Formats: sequence, structure tokens, C-alpha cells
Amino acid sequence: MIKSQRAPALLLAGMAFCLGAQAAELAGMVKTSSGQAVIERGSERLPASIGSQVFVDDKLRTGSDGAVGVTLRDNTLLSAGPNSLIVVDKFAFDSSTLAGRMSVGVRKGTLSVATGKIAKQSPESVDFHTPTSVLGVRGTEFVVEVSGGRDE
Repeated sequence: MIKSQRAPALLLAGMAFCLGAQAAELAGMVKTSSGQAVIERGSERLPASIGSQVFVDDKLRTGSDGAVGVTLRDNTLLSAGPNSLIVVDKFAFDSSTLAGRMSVGVRKGTLSVATGKIAKQSPESVDFHTPTSVLGVRGTEFVVEVSGGRDE
């Protein structure tokens, strides 16, 4: 009797561990892509094709002819231009309460932003940072450009 109760518990624990280990927070989806544009996820380099999912910790990298547009789950719009490296460091969003938080790194290149529901609900929960500064979001649209920047 004890063995039969332990087996389902072990199975459930194993499934929960596997799901937790693989489950990264979905931040958004690629809506536009042109030229050389990739998503770096861990050691993988995936094409940033229209419809590709973007997760927390993903890096969006564009080449000299590349551009990529991403819509985050709170309807924030990110548009990276040529030779850019953008990192989704943090993203959490509850669509029922509109509560969330977001932190995006602009390591190099350009990023145009039109903020979504998180910034409207709680602007203090949103920041964009470069190698030399942190931008708190109080408006709805802005552009960030990092010359030189880090390539990692």
C-alpha cells in the first residue's frame, strides 16, 4: 500500500521539476523581422521569424541589415534597428489585474518603444537600461540609442 502511494507522488514531483526547469516566462512574440535577426536563447541561435516566441532572458540581435519588432504580452512594442542587441531581463504580467514588471537592456544599437499596460498601470515597475544609464518610463513613446555598446 505504501509503495502505490509513493509512485504517483514521485511522478508528480518529477513532472513539476521538469516543467519548472523548462518553463521560462513568455514575454511576447516577434511581429516583424527583416534582414539578419536572431533570438539567442542560452546557447541556441534561432531565427527571429514572425510568430517566434520571446522569453525572459532572450537576446534579440540584429545584423547590419536587420530589424526586429516584438509585441510584449502587455502590448508594449519594441522595435530594434540594425546592429542592435536587446535583452529581455525581466517580464511578468497578469492580464486580469494589469500588474507586472519589465526590465529591458539595450546593450547596443537602437530601440524604439511604445509602452503598454504595465507602464500605464505602474510606471515605476518598468525600466530600460543601457551600459551607462537606467531609464525610468514616464511617457509612452521613446527611442534609445547606444553607440559602441557591449556585444555580449
